[in-house]
Amino acid sequence: MNPETSKLRLDIDSNRDHIQGSDTAVVTLLEYGDYECPYCGQAYPIIKQIQNSFGEDLRFAFRNFPITQSHPHAQNAAEAAESAGSQNKFWEMHDYLYEHQQALDDIHLEKYARELRLDLNKFNQDMSEHIYLPRVKEDFLSGVRSGVNGTPCFYIDGIRYDDSWDIETFTERLRNIVNSKRSDTIG
Repeated sequence: MNPETSKLRLDIDSNRDHIQGSDTAVVTLLEYGDYECPYCGQAYPIIKQIQNSFGEDLRFAFRNFPITQSHPHAQNAAEAAESAGSQNKFWEMHDYLYEHQQALDDIHLEKYARELRLDLNKFNQDMSEHIYLPRVKEDFLSGVRSGVNGTPCFYIDGIRYDDSWDIETFTERLRNIVNSKRSDTIG
């Protein structure tokens, strides 16, 4: 892949993006994901494991990339996550959606909102009026401009990661980056 097309085009912004971890973390991992994508579902526990393993050294961000041609519920699931985010429960809904990936129709999305104790009137209004559709589209278009053509798609410190995302390979790559950055600051 051309180095210019492998760069993230919209920088991660703590005022806009959904982020876990500190802005001062050693390495930043961004995922463009689709809640209905089976590969994203497989990556979900791997990312959780990596977050636990790296702790404060890792900052993780997530952007929506619903592939609606193959995943008919992905768009609404992304909007549901954004609606939950407006009630400070983005990550809870994010996790819930991946953990219940086989049931993402509107009835289940409302059920998840209820289980997460969201304000259901606000959630239902957000969903019926597609309040967060522009946000989801913004994420999607930023992915397209950055060269995303499938999910999950990962960027490490703004550079697309095209290697295997199995736990061993991914952990080794991140560990090498963390160690390299640490030795640069020491040396």
